[in-house]
Amino acid sequence: MSDSAEDREYARAAELVTKELEQRLGEGAPQPRLEPTRRVVELLGDVHRSYPVIQIAGTNGKTSTSRLIESILRAYGLRTGLFTSPHLISFNERIQIDGEPIANDKLLENWLDIKPYVDMVDNELMAKGEARLTYFEVLTILAFASFADAPVDVAVVEVGLGGEWDSTNVADAVVAVFTPIGLDHTDRLGNTIEAIARTKSGIIKPAAIVVSATQTPEAAAVLAEAAEFTESTLIVVGNDVQLSASVAVGGQMLSIKGTAGQYSEIFLGLYGEHQAQNAALAIAAVESFLGGSSISLDPEVLTEAFASVESPGRLQLVAKHPSVLVDAAHNPHGARALADALGSFFNFDEVVLVFSALADKDAEGILREIAPHVTSVIVTTVDSPRATDVAELARIASGVVGAENVEVIPDSAVAVAAARARVADSDRGAVLVAGSIVLVGEVMAQAAATKGWKK
Repeated sequence: MSDSAEDREYARAAELVTKELEQRLGEGAPQPRLEPTRRVVELLGDVHRSYPVIQIAGTNGKTSTSRLIESILRAYGLRTGLFTSPHLISFNERIQIDGEPIANDKLLENWLDIKPYVDMVDNELMAKGEARLTYFEVLTILAFASFADAPVDVAVVEVGLGGEWDSTNVADAVVAVFTPIGLDHTDRLGNTIEAIARTKSGIIKPAAIVVSATQTPEAAAVLAEAAEFTESTLIVVGNDVQLSASVAVGGQMLSIKGTAGQYSEIFLGLYGEHQAQNAALAIAAVESFLGGSSISLDPEVLTEAFASVESPGRLQLVAKHPSVLVDAAHNPHGARALADALGSFFNFDEVVLVFSALADKDAEGILREIAPHVTSVIVTTVDSPRATDVAELARIASGVVGAENVEVIPDSAVAVAAARARVADSDRGAVLVAGSIVLVGEVMAQAAATKGWKK
């Protein structure tokens, strides 16, 4: 069998693995429990304890911060594991080894290794009248097992939802990282910042190092209390870590004073003040992991890590002539960061927003944050049972930007094509795609299939 035929066979097998996982209870209905996940990883020989873990929780910025941390660690020569969610285009994106999505053959091998134990615990749960392992619980187990198999020197693990009862929390993270905490998933996590922060603070383990972004007073108080209770060390960006940033071509220049060193004029190839904050958070996390306040990072290593790091779907330019920007902002907190970045880093005179949102999201809140930076809105839908109906989205958008500035095009590919045509003759026109991670993934796939719609 040729390599290409073998690759195709593994690709088909990996697709079957993902389809099998999709038969389970989905990510929209997580179970507030840890024991089933813990039972499987223990049956597998405590795969989640085969390497140190840096864990990231928060409302927005988790994936970008995780990628920044992983990039620095890898630049130091460490073999890394990275677990993030959701994926944008390919399921394999969620589990990365040494900076690359897990290969199809390894995905299949690791699935076949864990499947008998997953089935065993499924049977135990159902015998007690409980739901079998969910999609995300099995995915977490697959990630931990894949990292042990690689093997990795360190795993960077993004929390799926919340923290305390999220399946990733079976790991004993040596560093717990918190991006900004805001209101999202209020039906699951609580309807106040304090309640949400308390759930997220559950990832802090005894005598860990806690690294936090600048938080609201309510969230900051909860994290400080949790750190004191667990006898952990607390480091806060804005207090213990200082940052200054300036706009540069293709990104921004950063100067960061960490807990161990001063890092001046480091280029970051990502847009937005929030990404500068994420970078400071990542530096503090890696300083803590490598040696705390006693060992500063190598500026050349940081330069290499930050210049090459990517955060797909986060204010990413996927096409030019005209510009098409995609951003995964799917709550008002994230949309505010997007709006700030649009105002600071770009100079468009016409922006057409292609917008969709899932039913459990605050579509009006998202639109109100972005509206001052867009000239018109095309509402569309996505391939998800949780998608908000376009007629309802059009009603919401009309209330924010006026009905005369809203168009309904249900097919996302057609919607983007229409938006591109609308700004094609503008010297400083752009298309912005936001509101739904699913929509961003669809448009990124469209751009990739057409090589960025290059003419």
